[in-house]
Amino acid sequence: MTEPTDGSETTDGIQTSASAETSGGAGAVVTTEAKGKPDSAHNYPRHWVADVLAADGGAVALRPIVPEDADKLVAFHSKLSERTRYLRYFGPYPTMSQRDIVHFTTVDHHDRVAFVVLLGDEIIAVGRYERLIGEGDGKSAEVAFVVADAHQGRGLGPILLEHLAAAAAENGLTMFVAEVLAENRNMVTVFREAGYQVSRSFEGGVLKLEFAIDPTEAMVSVRNSRERAAEARSMRNVLSPRSVAVIGASTDRAKVGNAVLTNLLRAGFTGPVYPVNAEHRSVHGVRAYPSVRDIPDEVDLAVVAVPAESINAVLDDCLDKGVKALVVVSSGFSETGLDGRQSERRLVHAARAHGMRLIGPNALGVANNDSEVSLNATLAPVLPSPGNVGFFCQSGALGIAILDEAARSRIGLSAFVSAGNRADVSGNDLLQYWDSDPATEVVLLYLESFGNPRKFSRIARRVARNKPIVAVKSGRHAVPPALAASGGEMDDSIVRALFEQAGVVQVGSISQLFDCALLFGYQPLPAGPRLAVVGNSTALGVLAADAARSEGLQVGDPVDLGPQAGPEEFAAAVRTALTSFDVDSVIAVFVPPVAVPVEPYAQALREAVRDADKPVLTTFLAAEGVPDVLAVRGEDGHPTRGSVPSYPGPERAALALARAWRYSAWKSKPSSKVVRPNGIDPERAKTMVDGWLGTSSGRWLSDFEASQLLACYGVNVVEFRSATTEDEAVQAAEELGYPVAVKATGEQWRHRPDLGGVRLDLVGPDSVRWAYRDLAAASGEPLLHVQRMATKGIGCVVGVQDDPSFGSLISFGLAGVISDLLGDRAYRVLPLTEDAATELIDAPKAAPLLSGYRSAVPVNKSALVDLVQRISALADDLPEVRELACEPVLASAEGAQITDSRVRIGPEPSVADLGPRRLR
Repeated sequence: MTEPTDGSETTDGIQTSASAETSGGAGAVVTTEAKGKPDSAHNYPRHWVADVLAADGGAVALRPIVPEDADKLVAFHSKLSERTRYLRYFGPYPTMSQRDIVHFTTVDHHDRVAFVVLLGDEIIAVGRYERLIGEGDGKSAEVAFVVADAHQGRGLGPILLEHLAAAAAENGLTMFVAEVLAENRNMVTVFREAGYQVSRSFEGGVLKLEFAIDPTEAMVSVRNSRERAAEARSMRNVLSPRSVAVIGASTDRAKVGNAVLTNLLRAGFTGPVYPVNAEHRSVHGVRAYPSVRDIPDEVDLAVVAVPAESINAVLDDCLDKGVKALVVVSSGFSETGLDGRQSERRLVHAARAHGMRLIGPNALGVANNDSEVSLNATLAPVLPSPGNVGFFCQSGALGIAILDEAARSRIGLSAFVSAGNRADVSGNDLLQYWDSDPATEVVLLYLESFGNPRKFSRIARRVARNKPIVAVKSGRHAVPPALAASGGEMDDSIVRALFEQAGVVQVGSISQLFDCALLFGYQPLPAGPRLAVVGNSTALGVLAADAARSEGLQVGDPVDLGPQAGPEEFAAAVRTALTSFDVDSVIAVFVPPVAVPVEPYAQALREAVRDADKPVLTTFLAAEGVPDVLAVRGEDGHPTRGSVPSYPGPERAALALARAWRYSAWKSKPSSKVVRPNGIDPERAKTMVDGWLGTSSGRWLSDFEASQLLACYGVNVVEFRSATTEDEAVQAAEELGYPVAVKATGEQWRHRPDLGGVRLDLVGPDSVRWAYRDLAAASGEPLLHVQRMATKGIGCVVGVQDDPSFGSLISFGLAGVISDLLGDRAYRVLPLTEDAATELIDAPKAAPLLSGYRSAVPVNKSALVDLVQRISALADDLPEVRELACEPVLASAEGAQITDSRVRIGPEPSVADLGPRRLR
């Protein structure tokens, strides 16, 4: 590309360079005139279009440039300051010539690629790369980007760099080059902090930067960190606004606009509240405005309660006003059917194009109990008291019931979000926010579907290292059509595996959710599984011990004080249990003696556990939540840490405690890393897959092709030959060496021992001939396989399946009809860490068979772990592998041998959590 330095038309071979953002912009230029093809100007990959969050949490749209952007590009350029133009073009360049306009807006999306970032209809940043033709191996390109002065400092430069690098990699490029004025320190910082290994050279006041664009671990870490900060900031705009407008505020008490305004005022929101109502001068005694545009001051958050068909006009007003986020409580969108779903998609697109995040539509609303905010922008009139628990749910109607139960259980909330149809903001966004929110120590999730489960797994695994996440995943049949359409539907066993791998505490009901929240919110985590049961009721003590043992806890004999025990004796027994080195947690069972005041017992118990570093749970009066008599109150008068939670029965207390122990054990394990096995050749495997795939939409590989592909990763199928006659079968057996097996090859014969499609332990030519004739006649297919006999062992199955939400999942189980029937398979998200590989082998219920069940010889589980690590590396390196099955894998004390494999390849799927940052 050639660019002007003085406003004149360019000539071939003239180069200019770099731009910057005030706190992170960058730019560089190119030196060759690319052969752009005007007829391909609109033919760009559609997945290059993305909505992205800027560093301040605002949404922007990114897409390839097209010739129709000419006027917008000229307007963008005209608003750049002289300083920005100088840094970008190495000269004043006050106006763009017609030739430059055509050149910049007409690209081929291959050798020359350009992206524009838009807010509404206005271009606010431009980035481009151009292949360096004739230099080196033709796999390098120069990269440049420039950001409007008003939007510098929003992190748009790094966003453009990420998307340009991804597009370049798709087009076969491996290296970016940038030339930058030495004084342009901010742009240099962009490249240095992006995680790339940048080499620099200096000449005549210009820095030349070069770096490989392969996504290194450092680059991915930087990208994820920026994503985390931007999404947390966008949620802070929602939950900590300085001002709120209620659009559709009504004087009619039967309308939701009235309810939202009433609840905002009643909660004592610390900022100004602006009702928007074109028909009244005031609502509830508060000055109303005809539209958001008419509000004299800034508006951070707008709660929208107008009919669905009126929202477009609202969005234009909010853009003009600079509103940062919308909470749409209005219904009439995807929950109503296909037409509503399309309206909802247009709503999300419009909101993001206007720079706003969207909660809803059909949402209950959002709340923040921080005393400095006091926000209740929900339809729920009463919120639970302030506390350290953050809660996210999807269903609005269920949200009201959840808030009511939380209030009754005395669970204090830091913040609450009901996302309704979850068209934009999801639980992943809230996890990013709560991760860094000091007021939130426990996260509760009620999930009806997943928008991006792969991203959820990544974020939750990080958050759970510091804060417990407790989640209910409703059954697939409970998911409304709207949410099912926007999320991934997965088998329950896959969801369990996802939660387990991410350290999420999964529960089966709302009551169990709150039972865990009471423990996590008020008591420390148990350091081990050893439990002491102390109480004054023999029956309840035995019940508590049995329930705890059934959940895997280690319980000694219950300490039974009898009904005559007084408060001090009761407290002393609890104190003794807490000081024992053999006890990690205590359940205190209390049934009040008849006609005896309970307050002395409560006070004694509360004093006994004061400053304890072990969790104490009770069944005090069979109350649910935190009884007033067992509460330790903070400065605001609400229950705080140290309060003793009470459960209606010992079973529920034991269930919560067992889950807390499993979470504590997961948290205490050091983070495991992905291990790449030795002896793999991914380049050869990639070349083979590309050759097999060609231009087809995908196919099953032949048995020989599958074995060749697996061999690239050190996974060797037991050697075999094809035979179409008896003589060929005997010849194959002679080459392989006896004993051999003869196997039918038809799909219906594979892995079906009940059909008799294999003959084993054949030791001579006659037996091979007999087996060939028998199987060829039975199967009706002359093509059979002759295979060297593998070491006998326990049959296992290792598989990879392509999931539309996760990408690839790896599974492991024991082979056989019974295992298939019972669904005894374990799943993990790829790529496998070292610990996850071991856990995968041990996870199936039948896994004890591998360890020497009933005096059998244990198998070499290390060989199985190595096998799944190699399969994991293959599936992670080759997303074109859509399905893979190694069955059976014969595991023995000598190792693991694969006797059959099947592989299906297809075009690389689009996985939402890979590549540059983008909103779902």
